[in-house]
Amino acid sequence: MKNKSSILMLILIFSLLFSTPAQASLGDVLLKVGSTGADVMELQTKLNYVGLNVGKVDGIYGSMTKQGVINFQLAHGLIGDGIVGPMTVQALNADYLLRQQPNKVDSIIATAKQYLGVKYQWGGSTPQTGFDCSGYVSYVFSQNGISLPRVSRDQYKVGNKVAFEDLQPGDLVFFSFSGDGIVSHVGIYLGDGQFINASSSKGVTVYVIGPYWKSIYVGARRVL
Repeated sequence: MKNKSSILMLILIFSLLFSTPAQASLGDVLLKVGSTGADVMELQTKLNYVGLNVGKVDGIYGSMTKQGVINFQLAHGLIGDGIVGPMTVQALNADYLLRQQPNKVDSIIATAKQYLGVKYQWGGSTPQTGFDCSGYVSYVFSQNGISLPRVSRDQYKVGNKVAFEDLQPGDLVFFSFSGDGIVSHVGIYLGDGQFINASSSKGVTVYVIGPYWKSIYVGARRVL
């Protein structure tokens, strides 16, 4: 009996050590003031998208996020308690999908602008850590179901080449800070001669492709 109990105990210990918990998704856990993490970021992203401005997508459930949730709940016949449970998530996901534009370009641009002001961080690829140029571009596109290489030089190899005069919103624009034609920077073209990027001096910001940027411009690729 003693040996049998020891074996059962060993099995239990190993099962606890090597079991992998299922990854939670939005709606599995109640979100409220004080909650943090990826679920809160998804919540903030979707609230902003449906027109309820909750400010910067930072993964921190603060007062602005709570007010946005309450406004959404009241507008959809739910109890306005600011607590995000399955019913609120279901309504939010339905509204979010309903508002999704059939044109992927619009979604890319909308996502890109959500992170204006996020700090620059070399090697960064998330809003929490900050972005470098290629990390920002790959993150924005991944949020819209499009996988891109992590490094700008590799991003320059995907999609179709686009002439400068044929640039369209959503195109990737590439630059060479060294001026030798070797890609070292990337951004997303917005239209009207502007592009959005993760700048080492200003973080995620919008620039006009003026004389300086034209002088180091390498080319553009279309991946949409």
